[in-house]
Amino acid sequence: MSPALPTRPERERAVLVSAVFGNTSPEEAEWSLDELAALADTAGADVLDRLVQRRDRPDPATYVGRGKAKEVVDAALALDAGMVIFDDELTPAQGRNLEELAGVNPLAEKGLKIIDRTGLILDIFAQHARSSEGKLQVELAQLDYRLPRLRGWGEVLSRIGGGIGTRRGPGESALEVERRAIVKRIQRVKVDLETLSRTRRLKRKARNRSDTAIVALVGYTNAGKSTLLGALTDSKVLVEDRLFSTLDPITRRLPLPGGRDALITDTVGFVQKLPHQLVEAFNSTLEEVGEADLLLHIVDASRAP
Repeated sequence: MSPALPTRPERERAVLVSAVFGNTSPEEAEWSLDELAALADTAGADVLDRLVQRRDRPDPATYVGRGKAKEVVDAALALDAGMVIFDDELTPAQGRNLEELAGVNPLAEKGLKIIDRTGLILDIFAQHARSSEGKLQVELAQLDYRLPRLRGWGEVLSRIGGGIGTRRGPGESALEVERRAIVKRIQRVKVDLETLSRTRRLKRKARNRSDTAIVALVGYTNAGKSTLLGALTDSKVLVEDRLFSTLDPITRRLPLPGGRDALITDTVGFVQKLPHQLVEAFNSTLEEVGEADLLLHIVDASRAP
């Protein structure tokens, strides 16, 4: 009997929500939603509908107005969507209120999933991280994001692992135990990342001593940086038509006229409203950009204003 073919993971169904504030133009709002749709597609979700509300400022309780939030939930349920994705980072209070409005029960895994742009990007980074450093950087960003959003359901402990170091102290609640476990893990990850960062700095010093010019390719995600790197250096580089296919810096040697060489580095791409958690977690990787002799900004002409 021939082996069964692997089944393609079932894609989720999503509704996108945007609130347009202040002097933001319709074109800017549409561009941001287009990018959010591309992020959702990369994460494995099909976008069924988009809902937009213009406001002076975010509603502190539900981001969009409560009436609009109810409309969003009703529309998502009518379309049999499994999640609602908001085009901004929600505060912990906004996330909780929207989950309650949507009938979310995390213990029973019922109700619409409420996701914000930051959570979506972190999910994509978690899917695409390959190196040990990349995985640690993503984990640090996820932990920083989850810490203020703890609700005491025990989910985090199950992910991090129980046993020694996770038992409750006298008078501790389950929520306090979860928080303590996350803080401890954050400290451990930071130590591991600093070790890897020192190794990266030593390698950079060795390159600098060799008097080799360093070029860093920068630009939005999926703008064509990896394609250009492969073409310039005649090398095999992962090239995919999706966002954030490159998370770890990739360096290739390029022979120059006159007998000298240059090192070209492909860096992690940028995106609108890039979560600050990722900027901080990927600081050591972004140092590659700061140490370059030349920054080559790659722009997708089809998407340029």
